[in-house]
Amino acid sequence: MRIGVPKEIKSDEYRVSMMPVGVELLVKSGHHVFVEASAGASSGFSDADYTKAGAGIVSTHAEAISGMEMVIKVKEPQSAEIGLFRPGQIVFTYFHFAASPELTQQCLESEIVAIAYETIKDRAGRLPCLTPMSEIAGKMSIQEGAKYLEKPMMGRGILLGGVPGVAPADVVVLGAGIVGTHAARVAAGLGASVVLMDVNLERLRYLADVMPANVQTIFSDAHTVRDHLRNADLIIGAVLIPGAKAPRLVTRHDLVEMRNGSVIVDVAIDQGGCVETSRPTTHQQPTFVVENVVHYCVTNMPGAVGRTSTIALCNATLPYALKIAAKGYEKAASEDPGLAEGINMAAGRVTNSAVAESLHMQHKPLKVKAG
Repeated sequence: MRIGVPKEIKSDEYRVSMMPVGVELLVKSGHHVFVEASAGASSGFSDADYTKAGAGIVSTHAEAISGMEMVIKVKEPQSAEIGLFRPGQIVFTYFHFAASPELTQQCLESEIVAIAYETIKDRAGRLPCLTPMSEIAGKMSIQEGAKYLEKPMMGRGILLGGVPGVAPADVVVLGAGIVGTHAARVAAGLGASVVLMDVNLERLRYLADVMPANVQTIFSDAHTVRDHLRNADLIIGAVLIPGAKAPRLVTRHDLVEMRNGSVIVDVAIDQGGCVETSRPTTHQQPTFVVENVVHYCVTNMPGAVGRTSTIALCNATLPYALKIAAKGYEKAASEDPGLAEGINMAAGRVTNSAVAESLHMQHKPLKVKAG
């Protein structure tokens, strides 16, 4: 199989979709891998590293995509890239279709096979290719939230952990999954007073046992969320429904009752955001203010720590890339139902039910024979 690894062109995206070790394993398996020049530079991998591993280095973005049977990326395809796709080509990356009807329509028209990292499941029903980025985003959400609470950043001028004689910041984390758990743990480690909210009582019981004493677990409902928002200095939006648009838990009206200079970090922005007033931002212009509340809604938070994120991501995605390359996506999906969940579209139709439901589109399941 001819496999392309293009350089990411999304704003402030410093990750690369494959490390040299991945190239080496694919080449040893008989595949041909072509890496765009300098694709790994921002993650600390040189063209020489890839050449030594057996890759061919191509000089243009088009060469890394056109003519390839499979293209492996990090972030959702940009418009310029979609124009290079061809029918039947496998594109393996994060897509987050539910947040973008326009992207979905463009990819449908290109008739690619879209295999999305974020909806692949393992045998336990977990999301192995999303988990490492969720861990990083969860930790970064507190790091960024603490920064934007500073007065020069238009925040309240609050130190997250306080000091002796001064109360710490109040942090509310909406969602107790991977993002929320890591956010709560880091905030607690810095000394903040943390409320961790979710609708899964079993998850809350578990976290109540393992979290530090300065983390409270609270069942999430509309009234309770609103009550806690009023007193929050920092809110982390960490809710996720795999493949689907994020539910809106915070309305514009809620902001009016919040403290001036409080900060919202909406990590769910990749899936449309869980705050009504959220809109995608970049690392160059990460924040905006609505109703005196600072919003941080960067869609590729882990991209800022490219070295760490690339290694964590590739550790998770490489086994699937090897499987798809060796067997083709249909046979690989027939043998691994969790991988089949990652196939969001094929032959111009939406094959993932959560994506179809979120966008009010017709769901046409992928037909594969049981392996």
